[in-house]
Formats: sequence, C-alpha cells, structure tokens
Amino acid sequence: MSPGPGVPLLGDLPALLIKGPLALIRDRYTSLGSVFTVRLFHLKLTFLVGPDVSSHFYQGLDSEISQDEVSQFTIPTFGPGVAFDVDYATRREQFRFFGDAMKPVKLRTYAQLMVREVESHFARWGQSGTVNLKQELEHVVTLITSRCLLGAAVREKMFGEVGTLLRELNDGMRLVTILLPHLPIPAHRRRDAARARLGEIFAEIVRSRKNRSDGGRADDDDCHDHDMLQCLIDSRYKDGRGTTETEVVGMFVSALFAGQHNSSSAATWAGARLLTHAKHLRAAVDEQARVAARHGGRVDYDALLEMDTLHRCVKETLRLHPPALMLLRHARRSFAVRTGDGREYEVPEGHAVASPLVIHNRLPHVYEEPDKYDPDRFGPRRAEDRAGGALAYMSFGAGRHLCVGEAFAYMQIKVIWSHLLRNFELELVSPFPQTDWNVVMPGPKGKVMVSYKRRQVPTTTA
Repeated sequence: MSPGPGVPLLGDLPALLIKGPLALIRDRYTSLGSVFTVRLFHLKLTFLVGPDVSSHFYQGLDSEISQDEVSQFTIPTFGPGVAFDVDYATRREQFRFFGDAMKPVKLRTYAQLMVREVESHFARWGQSGTVNLKQELEHVVTLITSRCLLGAAVREKMFGEVGTLLRELNDGMRLVTILLPHLPIPAHRRRDAARARLGEIFAEIVRSRKNRSDGGRADDDDCHDHDMLQCLIDSRYKDGRGTTETEVVGMFVSALFAGQHNSSSAATWAGARLLTHAKHLRAAVDEQARVAARHGGRVDYDALLEMDTLHRCVKETLRLHPPALMLLRHARRSFAVRTGDGREYEVPEGHAVASPLVIHNRLPHVYEEPDKYDPDRFGPRRAEDRAGGALAYMSFGAGRHLCVGEAFAYMQIKVIWSHLLRNFELELVSPFPQTDWNVVMPGPKGKVMVSYKRRQVPTTTA
C-alpha cells in the first residue's frame, strides 16, 4: 500500500493562481486518478474523487476524520460559541436543535409562510418587463428565510440592512480565507464589520424574545412558536442547560447565512437551466397545471411534495452547480482507500482531505453524459444517483454530516419556481451565467437578465 500520487515540492500554488481551483482539480484527477495530493503552502491536501473512495470521508468517526481542523476559517463568519468554535459533542447537540426546527410539522408551517412571501414579492412585478433574476431571487429568498426563521414583525424591521450584511459575509468567505482566515484584506474587514453588526441586531432580538410575556398572541402569523429563532431559544442541551444569547445568535447567523446564499444561488441556477432547456421547461409548466388542478389552485406542503418534475429539475441543477466547490476534513488517523480498479492508497495522518463536489457529481461512470442538464436521469426508470450507490450524489453531503436544511432548501426553491412557472412566461435574455470560483460557495457571476410577461389567467395560491 502506498500514499496517493503527489506533486513536486514547489507545490500547486502557481497552477492554482494561473488555472483556478476547478481546472487544477480536474487536471490532477485526469492525470493522477481518483486519489491524489496537492500542496498549498504548508497544507497537504489529498483529494478523494468518487463513491468508491469516499466512504470513510463521509462515514468515518470524528475521532478519525474531523471537520474541526479544516473549518476554523468559518469562525469569523459564524462567531464564537457555535459550529467549529466548540467541541464535537456540543456541535452535534446544536445540529440537533436545527434538526428539531426542520421536522415535517415545522416544514408544513414554513411552506405556508413561504407561499405568502413569494406571492407578495412577485405581485410587485408589472404585466411585463426585464429584471435581474439573480437580484430578485436573492431578495425573495432573504424575505422567505427571515420570515421563517425570525418571524413577521422582526422581518419587516430588519430586512434591508440584514440582506446587505449577509452579502458582506458571503463575499468575505473567499478561497484564500480557507488558508488565511484573518488575512487583513478588504473583504475580511467588511466581513468582520458585518458579523459584528449582525450580532448586535440578533442579540437585541433574542433579548426581546426572552423577556417578552407569554400572554395573548394576535394570530398564527405573528406567533413566535412557528419560527426557528424561538426553537433555538427554547432548546435544551442533554445536561438540561438552556442555550445562551451568544449561542443563539451564532446558530442563527450560520443558519441565515447558509440558507440565504445557497438557496438564492440554487434558485438562480435552476431558472437559468430551465430557461435554456425548452423540453424540461414545458414539462415543469405542464406539471404545475396538473398539480394546481388537483389542489384547487392552492400550493401547500402536500402540493409541493407532488411536484416530482420540478424537484428533479432542482436536483439536477444542484448536481451541476453544488453549493460548495469541495467539502473538507482532517485525517486524525491514517486510513486506506481502494479504487474501483483495485488499487489501494493510504491517506496519511495529518493530511487535509477533500471531496470535490463539482467533480464528484459529474463522473461519467456514474452519470450518463455528466455535463448535460438532464433532470430525467433522476426519474424512476433511470435513477442514476441510486444506481451509482449511496455516495453518488453529494450536493447536500452524506453520512454523519448530511445537511439538516436539505428539505427546507428544496421546498423554498420549489415554492419560488412553482409560482413563477404558473404566473409568468419567462425568457433568459443575457448569456448563460458563468460561475464565480473565487468564493467558497460559488454562485452565478454577474447579472442574470430575464424578461417576463404575465400569463393571461394567473393561478392564485391563496
């Protein structure tokens, strides 16, 4: 057994700067195979590409392969007392708090709130026009996320400033941040200022919630029991202690940051893909008519579950445009991996380990014509992701670190596109967007301009 193929001691930094991260990873995978190591400054980073070599990465114990050492760069964004600023046991309990807030009974309520926000936002559009879809969806996703997570009254007061601050947080999580999270660059200074201001805003909200009376509440729309913030405030650790103000603020910032950026980016990519593939656009529009007819024109949690075509369109979008370039771990112990052709490699203790989602999701031995947008690959007849094994599709992670917000994200994007497909004729009038690979969570680069025209008989979802 031998270590994975490596590179010259000068490292891969020149290639990274010249070619960019995606090209570098692809080149190494093509020339070296599914297990290879690159060097960036002091960091030895071993890539594991494909289901055959990824089991330990996703299923291994934290004592063997950990997120902590390679995720310290997130602490300036999420803040103290949460996520990777705490030990594994505490972090697992905090993830449990998020899981409790994402149970189906909560999602049913969130679906109603999402529909109202989407209807209200797009009611402002005229009979026809041209908009920057990326900006519009960023706006509406922030409305949805803040409403479901914070509640109606707070959402109205904080929306404008918080949206701007979240953009500053995202821009401050750049590729250089992974290696040098405190490098004194303008993006990091803006990130730190934005995080401090978000901490002030949310701390005030948490204090207000904790001090409020449990007396009469006006109606369900104003009831704090329906939002995630209240779930986090009311959560208890296994030893019986409650969450602190700092913890609630940090958990909330991390949830809002991840939910807002990833969902708006995915929703924009989904639109760009649909609007450049007429066959799948027609299928999605036709499905909306069928589902609306079965539910009397109403979109709710149950109707969203029936939108299989739209779900596959979103899933295929996320396969091609995953929310992260790669996922990272740290090898606390050496471990072996075996490739599909029987070769065995040892990943040494101390290496950083990466699962590059953007390559993993496009493997030709797993997916037919992997670079093609083809939502039908997830249909019952083909089911390429299931045929490729449990680790064939990685956009939301897997195993011990599966994203707890997956169902929320799908529902949010489907609510948006269900409304747009039923109520508007849309056309992409700018070129298909390129990907911004300079940030940790790559999204569509530049403006995504779309022309719209209201359909003659829009279907209400009220």
